[in-house]
Amino acid sequence: MRIFLATAMMFAAPALVLAQTAPAAKPAAQPATKAAAPAAGAKPAAKSRAPAKRAAAVKSVEESIPIDDDPNVTLSPEDLEMAKRVHVGTFPCELGASVTITPSDKRPGFFMVRSGLMRFRMHPVGSRTGAIRLEDGRAGAMWLQLGNKSMLMSQKIGQRIADECMSPDQATFAEELKRNPRPSILDALPPATAGAGTASAAPAMPAASAPR
Repeated sequence: MRIFLATAMMFAAPALVLAQTAPAAKPAAQPATKAAAPAAGAKPAAKSRAPAKRAAAVKSVEESIPIDDDPNVTLSPEDLEMAKRVHVGTFPCELGASVTITPSDKRPGFFMVRSGLMRFRMHPVGSRTGAIRLEDGRAGAMWLQLGNKSMLMSQKIGQRIADECMSPDQATFAEELKRNPRPSILDALPPATAGAGTASAAPAMPAASAPR
């Protein structure tokens, strides 16, 4: 009997050793958790860029119009009315620039426009887009005032001197445009005019405050 038990233990020992040294089975991999699907009908909010495109359209039209270099300028009653809508004061612009507009003490309807070391003597001219446009014919410079921003450009050197300039009224109107975009003022223009470098519309002009 003892011999039988000893023999049985000799055969069972290797099996016990293999059972102890065998690696433990790895748990089954859990499937990756899927991200929660958006609620039915929910759409990401898209930020409208219409006001910026419309302003760019007006700029494109006005920049292409040559500046009148006639030094003997006589302002019409319409020009003098437009002068009343020009924002005056110092306005911050992009890239740390600024523009200061001061009404002339000697000639009604004329303005001194300064940016850095540059000085311009400007007056209002008719605008085909309805924007307020000032020009210095001798210097070949232009100030373009839209409802939500303004820019100072030199056609003589072919570049913008200051852009994205805003008076307090323009800053307020820019916020209003974001909430409630206005219809295009270029819709009423002839096709040849409205299509000159304008693929999109321009913002309507608000009633500007009187010069301060």
